[in-house]
Amino acid sequence: MFKNHPKGLLTAALSNMGERFGYYIMNAVLILFLCSKFGLSDGVSGGIASAFLTMIYILSLVGGFVADKTSNYKGTITVGLIMMSLGYVLLAIPITATDTNQSWLLPFTCAALFIIALGNGLFKGNLQAIVGQMYDNLEEEAAKNGTLDKVKGYRDSGFQIFYVFINVGALIAPFVAPYLRSWWLGQNGFTYNAKLPALCHKFIENASTLTTEEMSNIKTWCAEVTNGTVAEPTVEFCNQYLEVFNTGVHYSFWASVLAMAISLVIFLLNKKNFPTPSKKEASAVAEYTAEEKKTMADEIRQRMYALFAVLGIAIFFWFSFHQNGQSLSIFARDFVDTSAIAPEIWQAVNPFFVIVLTPVVMAILSALANKGIVFSTPRKIAIGMLIAAIAFCVLLVVALANGYPSGEVFNALPAAEQNAMKSGSWVLITVYFFLTVAELFISPLGLSFVSKVAPKHLQGLCQGLWLGATAVGNGLIWMGPVMLGAWPQSICWAVFMGVCLLSMAVMLGMVKWLERVTNA
Repeated sequence: MFKNHPKGLLTAALSNMGERFGYYIMNAVLILFLCSKFGLSDGVSGGIASAFLTMIYILSLVGGFVADKTSNYKGTITVGLIMMSLGYVLLAIPITATDTNQSWLLPFTCAALFIIALGNGLFKGNLQAIVGQMYDNLEEEAAKNGTLDKVKGYRDSGFQIFYVFINVGALIAPFVAPYLRSWWLGQNGFTYNAKLPALCHKFIENASTLTTEEMSNIKTWCAEVTNGTVAEPTVEFCNQYLEVFNTGVHYSFWASVLAMAISLVIFLLNKKNFPTPSKKEASAVAEYTAEEKKTMADEIRQRMYALFAVLGIAIFFWFSFHQNGQSLSIFARDFVDTSAIAPEIWQAVNPFFVIVLTPVVMAILSALANKGIVFSTPRKIAIGMLIAAIAFCVLLVVALANGYPSGEVFNALPAAEQNAMKSGSWVLITVYFFLTVAELFISPLGLSFVSKVAPKHLQGLCQGLWLGATAVGNGLIWMGPVMLGAWPQSICWAVFMGVCLLSMAVMLGMVKWLERVTNA
């Protein structure tokens, strides 16, 4: 797999594993954690989670600017790793939310999230810029030897390999969170129920506001999580269950601290072996004539236009794809039978498919290339949008077949009726399969595309722009839980399917121009 690729590719990917571990811990638990800890609604929790995911990516513009300006990519990455570790430490402190401390505890939690996001911004795009520089160096060396045509395709496959190994951390994370939470619940004589915390908060605030169905459900679930020892809910029981439940989640943030520490050690031990993107370019600039500089400026302008065109498409992909931590998490909690598998664990399906399917996708594309059928990077991105649309089409068909109402209507039903309407786990597995294949055609190849068109003195900033497009998409993902809660479910999935199909159509309309401008 690594034959003929730069030697630093694997260690760069391993340096990114801790960030992916922490990200997928957050993707698995954040929206559910905010609901269970603070008693927030799905919509409000989704808004905070959406803001966090937006900051993670938009702050990559800051990280890219700092690294490009200071020519200190490795130092910026190191600071980012340390800041992420600090943010997770603050988030891991198990402080119980009460009426007297919630006014400062929720802002404290949001501040910890901001520190994580800022650290991520300093780290992520700049590490990707270093990987891009590895292939710049590889292609420059090949050009000197007259073998440039042989290595032209290595960049796309290199970023796919990079994507596989950073997702090892993503695969592990969703198992860690529910394991630690369930272990701590068990240590305190409880079992897990994803929907009980919301009713506990409502009972504590004012039990008289619970409907007949909600009161019946909370009695049923109290008996279930205590093996029949608690038949009637009390304020004391609800407070105790919430404290134990949320403390278990805090322990998963300590696991993120450990993962970040491992990544930091790997990066520090290997940073001398990584290239520094700006140094070579700085020495070359003085050799350009005025005419060469003008030609370069025109070429850079056209390439930046192409970059922004692809960024526009990426916004809508991430708006749809990152529903895996929003509406799809809520769908798993409410509409799928998770009696054997906690909702958070479904987050592991995506990275599992990334690891398993990447070699398959690479082999298929290679086989087609050997037969003379070569897809440019823009065409691959368009194919990815079509596959993403298929994923939401599956959800649309399931919703129509089962007659799923809005989330608000569904959660007002008696527990027995809810259970009877739940889908099997095959639905999520199928959806994540298609979403992951779509991701493999868009995310690593998008990174490769950016590294192709980015001016060498702006590599950090351009990678930040790609992540900035992801941020804009993440800034819209809060709409998923809102639509899922307010509208019949089929309408929600139809919206996402339509967005993906429209983006595919726009991409296909631009593809010849993009190929001409970038030779991609």
